[in-house]
Amino acid sequence: MPLALLALAIGAFGIGTTEFVIMGVLPQVANGFGVSIPTAGWLVSGYALGVVVGAPLLTVLGTKVSRRKMLMFLMGLFVVGNALSAIAPSFGVMLIGRIIASLAHGAFFGIGSVVAADLVAPEKKASAISLMFMGLTVANIVGVPGGTYIGQVAGWRVTFTIVAALGIIGLLGVAKLVPEQGRPETGTIRTEFAAFKNVQVWLATAMTVLGYGGVFAAITYITPMMTRVAGYPEGAVTWLLVLFGIGMFLGNLLGGRFADRALMPMLFTTLAALAAVLLLFTATAHDKVLAAITVTLIGALGFATVPPLQKRVLDQASAAPTLASAVNIGAFNLGNALAAWLGGVVISAGLGYTAPNWVGALLSASALLLSFLAAFLDRRTRPATGRTVAGSAQTQRTNTLTGH
Repeated sequence: MPLALLALAIGAFGIGTTEFVIMGVLPQVANGFGVSIPTAGWLVSGYALGVVVGAPLLTVLGTKVSRRKMLMFLMGLFVVGNALSAIAPSFGVMLIGRIIASLAHGAFFGIGSVVAADLVAPEKKASAISLMFMGLTVANIVGVPGGTYIGQVAGWRVTFTIVAALGIIGLLGVAKLVPEQGRPETGTIRTEFAAFKNVQVWLATAMTVLGYGGVFAAITYITPMMTRVAGYPEGAVTWLLVLFGIGMFLGNLLGGRFADRALMPMLFTTLAALAAVLLLFTATAHDKVLAAITVTLIGALGFATVPPLQKRVLDQASAAPTLASAVNIGAFNLGNALAAWLGGVVISAGLGYTAPNWVGALLSASALLLSFLAAFLDRRTRPATGRTVAGSAQTQRTNTLTGH
C-alpha cells in the first residue's frame, strides 16, 4: 500500500469522526443549548449541506494549485470549524462551526479519490478508493464511539476539541506523505464541467443521494431510537456505534473488492438488500438483539455502495474526474441532509422514532430503480458502439482492397 493512501486514510479518519460523532452526542448537545432533538438534527443536515456546497466550490478553486496543497488547506479548514464548534456559545454558532468544517469534507474525499486512483493500476482503482475510505470506517469503530463516550462523560465540547486535534494530525500526515502531483491535468474549469454532459454521471450522482441517504434516515436518530424504542441505556449507544462502524469497515472492503470485478451487479445487490434491511428495522428496533444485528447490517450494506458509486462516477467522467468526484461526495451528504430532514419531519409528525426507517427504505429502493435505468442505458449504447467499430473496420478493409 502506498504511504500516500495511509495519509489520506488519516485525514478521512478525522473527517469521519466529526461527521458521525454528532449522532452519538445529539441529546447532550440538544440539552446543552435547550433545543429539541429534531432541531439539533440540523447539526447533521447543516453539515451535509455544507459538504454539498463546499465540494464543487473548493474543488474548482483548487484547480489552480497542486492536489497536495489543496488537501493541506482543506484539513486546515476542518480544524478551524471543529475548534469553533468546541467553544460555541450558542446553537447558531455551533451550526456555523459545523458548516465551516463540512466545507472541507467533499473536496477532500473528491480530490483524495482521484489521488488514490492515480497511485495504483487501473484494475485496482476501486480498491485504492476503498483504502482511503477505510479511515472513515475506522473512525466509526474507534473515533465515533470514543467521542460519544467522552461526550457523555466529560461533555461534548471535549469531544470536538479532540476532533480538532485529529485534524491537525491529518494535516501533518498529508504534508509528509502525499506526493506533489501537480495541478489537475484538465487545467480548466470548463473541461471539468464538461463531464456533466454525460447523463450517466448524473444518474450515478442521483443513486448516491438516494442510496446512501437511506442509511442516514435511520442512523441520524439512532440514539433516541435505541434508548426509547429498543430499551438500551444511554451508555450502550457507544458499543452500538462500534457495531455500525464494524459493519461499515467490512462493507467498504467488500464493496471495493467486488466493484473492481462486477460494479453494477454489486450495486444491484447492495441497494436491494439495504432497502429490505431498513424496512425490517421498523420491527427489529423493538428488540435489543435484533436491533444490534440490524445496525451492523445497515453499516455494512450502506458502505458497500460507496466504492462502486465513487468508481462509477470516475469511470463515467474519466476525462475530467476531479470535479465530478467531489460533486459525488457532495451527493452522499445531500442524501444525508435530505434523509436527516425527512427523518425529523416524520418524528415531529408523531409517527415515532422508527418512522425514519421507512423513509430510508424508500430512498434506497429509489436508488435501486435508478441503477436499473443506468444499466439499461449502458446496454443500449454498447451495441451501437460495437456496430460503429465493426463498420469502421469493414470500411477500412474495403478501402484497402480498392486502393483508397
